[in-house]
Amino acid sequence: MGVLAGTAAAVLALDVVSKLVVVAKLSDRDPVELLGGLLKLHLTRNPGAAFGMAGSATVIFTLVAVAVVVVIVRSARRLRSVGWAVVFGLVLGGALGNLSDRVFRAPGPLRGRVVDWLELPHWPIFNLADSAIVCGAVLAVLLSLRGVGVDGRREGTT
Repeated sequence: MGVLAGTAAAVLALDVVSKLVVVAKLSDRDPVELLGGLLKLHLTRNPGAAFGMAGSATVIFTLVAVAVVVVIVRSARRLRSVGWAVVFGLVLGGALGNLSDRVFRAPGPLRGRVVDWLELPHWPIFNLADSAIVCGAVLAVLLSLRGVGVDGRREGTT
């Protein structure tokens, strides 16, 4: 539980602080190019899901994020694997980061727009919460491929 909570808290803190800095420094400004244009800091406000899809379904995404948080918190009692605790912590922290935007940012509760600000060539703009969710998903796939269960057991062992 400590690993899950610590990971989630770290992801949430980094996401919230990064968004506060980005909004303060990049509002009403052209994107900032870094690494020869490989990375741009480009403030956008996303009403939709990942990659800006379904911008009119903001309330639905908010409710899905709440459901994800509830499922992770309820499932946490079964955790016996540090790897899965990190997975759940990354996804929980990322979900809470984007959920906080949906709740507290304009245009209002449950309809707020998510602050996205990292842009790579040929890739939609994203944020640290999105990155944590994707990293958690990749780690979940790797753990599953290795046969590691949430309870810490490896597939085929007793």
